[in-house]
Amino acid sequence: MSRWRKSSYSGSDGNCVEVGRGVGIRDSKAPSVELPLTAHQWAPLLRLILGSSCN
Repeated sequence: MSRWRKSSYSGSDGNCVEVGRGVGIRDSKAPSVELPLTAHQWAPLLRLILGSSCN
């Protein structure tokens, strides 16, 4: 991934998740480790995350 975006829900304590164009995710405290995802993998993961935040 070449461009990463920090979650707007990230606190100022440095605990955050970043999403990369491409698609991928990583922990900002361990940026050398990233989880690459295809668009087909990303869509259900995002639905799961968004659905669980409504509970």
